[in-house]
Amino acid sequence: MTPAPLTWPELEALTDYHLDRVNGPTNAQSRLRLFGHSEAEVQVTLYRDHHAWCPYCQKIWLWLEEKQIPYRIEKITMFCYGEKEAWYKRKVPSGMLPAIELQGRIITESDDILMALERVFGPLHQGMQDPEVLPLRQLERLLFRAWCQWLCYPARFPGQDRQSRQQFIAVVGEVEKALASSPGPYFLDPFGTVDLVFTPYVERMNASLYYYKGYSLREENPRFAAWFAAMESRPTYRGTQSDFSTHVHDLPPQMGGCYSNKTPEAVAHQQRVDHGPWAGLPDVTAEEPTTSRQEALHRVLKHRQTLIAINPGDDRTVDPALRCALTQLMTGQVCVPPVGSAGALRYLRDRISVPRDMSIYAAKRLREALEATAALDSDTQGPPIPVRHRRDQDPANFGTVITGR
Repeated sequence: MTPAPLTWPELEALTDYHLDRVNGPTNAQSRLRLFGHSEAEVQVTLYRDHHAWCPYCQKIWLWLEEKQIPYRIEKITMFCYGEKEAWYKRKVPSGMLPAIELQGRIITESDDILMALERVFGPLHQGMQDPEVLPLRQLERLLFRAWCQWLCYPARFPGQDRQSRQQFIAVVGEVEKALASSPGPYFLDPFGTVDLVFTPYVERMNASLYYYKGYSLREENPRFAAWFAAMESRPTYRGTQSDFSTHVHDLPPQMGGCYSNKTPEAVAHQQRVDHGPWAGLPDVTAEEPTTSRQEALHRVLKHRQTLIAINPGDDRTVDPALRCALTQLMTGQVCVPPVGSAGALRYLRDRISVPRDMSIYAAKRLREALEATAALDSDTQGPPIPVRHRRDQDPANFGTVITGR
């Protein structure tokens, strides 16, 4: 006889996961960060995107977390994902993200924000205008442009993709030299501003080139690999870190398109990122927390009514199918879901967003359980996510989009 899935009360008894959003580790759900200070000491409000997908927002978010500056968070819709909130347009007419309110003054553009924060709170080891920092900031922009040239334009003549790849790898070589010139794993000794400048887009390069071009930035460049590992040793970075599955689908509308070269490596990588196995992907190498499964369960329990309500699957099968997946997640027990529920489970698998919904290892564990349970039913995939929910389905739709900064 097939084991029955655990009930919701039985599942609730399997997690005591708790996160102190205000004073605990860096997390994407917080609206207030105090680091042990009083709320009266807050001088900064950070306006960032709802989903934690904006790279420029991540840079400011990391700086505030590293400096442990008390701040509030207001979450706004990015230009390329929907209508900007009217109240935010009244406060920031350009609608740009990120923005901060610092001592009553609104500041936009991430570099301007960092320099304003430095003037009030001091630099993060090295300032934005430090003579050692300036050339590395320029190198980051060179790397960004080479990445865009390779990723964001379809090949128009034979050999163009190979040429763009070579140009990107040449700039990566310069970055490897810069990292090699430092006594430690970071760009300068100690960790500081330069590392935060590089972090957001290098994280996204690692994901997008693996998926669309079959190129593994982290695995093919030893200095970058050491830098990634060092970043993952920092709780601040781990709290903002995303995964391949999230980035490769949130990037197209931001970048105006991401184009696969359709090499065997790229095709294989796309299959793995979209359908698993997710363990061992080069998006994270830090040790998995012992609480990853409990975290995933906690987050599903918190939002289960919404997750079931919005799922396009049959209402009569979604609830027991989800409980089957969670039963497998927490006990390892194989529980066959209702017939015809595979698409509903995979729809949820594809909607998980890191770190908005949960941390990277929690997401991997939940995706694994959803996919393993769905596979017991059929190979049916979930329906495409509607453009109105996440505008990332067809890169051609976003050719004229302006990225929120």
